[in-house]
Amino acid sequence: MAQELSCVVAGFGGQGSLFAGKVIATAGLIEDREVSWMPSYGPEMRGGTANCSVTLSDAPIGSPLVLAPNALIALNQPSFDKFIDTVVDGGTVVVDTAMVPQLSEPAGVTVIGIPATKLCEEAGIKGLGNIVLIGKLWAEVGFCSREALDAAIAKCVPAKRPEKLEQNRRAIELGISA
Repeated sequence: MAQELSCVVAGFGGQGSLFAGKVIATAGLIEDREVSWMPSYGPEMRGGTANCSVTLSDAPIGSPLVLAPNALIALNQPSFDKFIDTVVDGGTVVVDTAMVPQLSEPAGVTVIGIPATKLCEEAGIKGLGNIVLIGKLWAEVGFCSREALDAAIAKCVPAKRPEKLEQNRRAIELGISA
C-alpha cells in the first residue's frame, strides 16, 4: 500500500488546482483508501486564489484540513510562497517553474521544479500543467498505483470530452518522465 499523502494543491482559479486535487482523491477512492478532499477558493474564482487539501490514508482521517502537508503542488508564485513553509520535514514539493521563478528550499524539504506550463505548450496540450505536476508528484512519492492514477484520470475527465482524456494521459506521462 502507498504511503499516506497529506497534500495541498494551490494556484490561481482557472489553473486546475481543484481538479488536480480531485484526481488525486479519486485515485485514493479507487484503491478503497480513506480520502478527504477539501476545496478553498476566493470569491473571484478565475484569477483568484484556489487551493485544496487532499489526504489519502489507510487509517481514519481526523480532519479534512491539511495544515502540515507532506506534499505540495504549487501552480504559481503566490501559492508557493504561501505554503512552502508549511511542508513538513521529509516532504516533497512539485512546482511549475514556468509560473514560479523564485524557488526556495527549506531544510528537510525536497523541492522539484519542472516547467509544466511550457512542456504542455510544446506538446500541444496547453492548459494541463496541473496534470503534469500530478505525474511528477506520483513519480516522486508513489501516492497510489499507476493503474489507480490512470483510472482516476478516466473517471474525472468528462465522458463528453473524449479528446481531453488522451491529452490528460499525455500530461501525466510528461510529468512522470520530466
